[in-house]
Amino acid sequence: MAAVSMKFHCFLTFLLILTVSVFDGVNGRGECGKSTTPDMEAFKLAPCASAAQDETSPVSPQCCGQIKKIGQNPACLCAVMLSNTAKSSGVKPSNAITLPKRCNIDDRPVGYKCGAYTLP
Repeated sequence: MAAVSMKFHCFLTFLLILTVSVFDGVNGRGECGKSTTPDMEAFKLAPCASAAQDETSPVSPQCCGQIKKIGQNPACLCAVMLSNTAKSSGVKPSNAITLPKRCNIDDRPVGYKCGAYTLP
């Protein structure tokens, strides 16, 4: 009987943690705000795919436009560039973090820490 009670208690604790994390994202406490996740935002950076994979590849105006929008929230930009979606698309984080600079965005968050990387 005690084993069942312990399993039930663990299950309830898991549900509570899961619920809190879901509501944190919904309430705008996630890196990218209320209505989106970094993985969802990563799809908006499709025009940046080749530039994020190869540092010698030119950065398109469409890519720079998206970088500028997402980059208004540096935490979101970092989360997007380091997201599972970006990684599975072949994005190299060391190249991705150079995109704001390569787009010549004046008000980019220079020196902002993105995991193990720093935005130039």
